[in-house]
Amino acid sequence: MSFADKTLRCRDCGQEFVFTVGEQEFFAEKGLVNEPQRCPPCRSARRRERAGRDTREMHTVICAQCGGEATVPFLPRNDRPVYCSSCFDQIRDSSRQ
Repeated sequence: MSFADKTLRCRDCGQEFVFTVGEQEFFAEKGLVNEPQRCPPCRSARRRERAGRDTREMHTVICAQCGGEATVPFLPRNDRPVYCSSCFDQIRDSSRQ
C-alpha cells in the first residue's frame, strides 16, 4: 500500500495539519481505518482532558544563553539558568560528548 502526506483540517480548532506518511503507516499497522480528525496539539489537549489532568501553565522567560524569549512549563527559580529549547538541546548534546 502506498501512502502520501495528506493535509487535513482539525475539527476542534479548524487549523490545517499534515497527516504524514509515517503516521499513516502507523495507523495501518495498528489496524486503524479512520484518519485523525484533530491536529496533534488538540489531540494532546483532549487526552489530558479525558485523563482528568489540567493543562500545563506556561511561563515566559528569557533564555540565559541567547537572550531570546521562550516559554517553559515550570515556574523558573532565580538560582538556576533557563534556556530556550534550541539552546537547551545544544547544551545537552555538548554534555553528552
